[in-house]
Amino acid sequence: MSLNIIVLAKQVPDTRNVGKDAMKADGTINRAALPAIFNPEDLNALEQALRLKDANPGSTVTILTMGLPKAAEVIREAIYRGADTGIVLTDRALGGADTLATSYSLAQAVKKIGNYDIILGGRQAIDGDTAQVGPQIAEKLGLPQVTYAEEIVSLADGKVTVKRRLEHGIETVVAPLPCVVTVNGSAADCRPRNAKRLMKYKYAVSPSEKAALDETMQSFVDARPYLQLQEWGAAFVDADPEQIGFAGSPTKVKAVESVVFTAKESRRLDNDDAQIEELIKELIVNHTIG
Repeated sequence: MSLNIIVLAKQVPDTRNVGKDAMKADGTINRAALPAIFNPEDLNALEQALRLKDANPGSTVTILTMGLPKAAEVIREAIYRGADTGIVLTDRALGGADTLATSYSLAQAVKKIGNYDIILGGRQAIDGDTAQVGPQIAEKLGLPQVTYAEEIVSLADGKVTVKRRLEHGIETVVAPLPCVVTVNGSAADCRPRNAKRLMKYKYAVSPSEKAALDETMQSFVDARPYLQLQEWGAAFVDADPEQIGFAGSPTKVKAVESVVFTAKESRRLDNDDAQIEELIKELIVNHTIG
């Protein structure tokens, strides 16, 4: 049985390198100040998609990402590992979106893709840590959802069996297709790049990236349709302007504050049990501990 698989992937700022310029004055992330990476749990989701592709000959894996045109980098990275193609949903009107506006925009893009069997994505993105977008997409599409997935055990007869990693154990559930599955970071790591695919697809570009190439490279890409990634705008996916971007985001960042912890006072104790006991009592009284 061949499958049409969609993987939701996001290019995120590397939160391990957050500095003083990480946020703009309006409370949005200054993405230009942080290196961009493939969201880690989306890679776990990609591996589950590729395993389904391996087990079902003729299946296709399409990467859907929303962001700036440079987000095509995550599509190339996914293709190097085994995905087939990808779409960048990019538009100035989509900027400043919270999870509600983001899930609406992505759901519209999924509707435009159509003819899908399963949608996979990471549990959450490291730049927001909300774990809301996947479930919201499922609700907007009217699809069943399975969250906290650690392994897709089987897919047959119009149903998918998924092992979930929960706080106090493991749960195995069965859901009808099509459905949305969000994958934990505890799932199998994504396979490495394939050298042959890297050499074949390293010049794959979106229309925005292609426009920046010289005429020779543009002709090179034109002659090879497999190097042409798709780029969609808000109007193309029939998105309601009132439900996308900043305008469609009911949650707003009121303020961003850099908190720096500094010691106000210090106390030196002798190697004396009585002094230590007295300090512990004081800390309990002022609710520092206990």
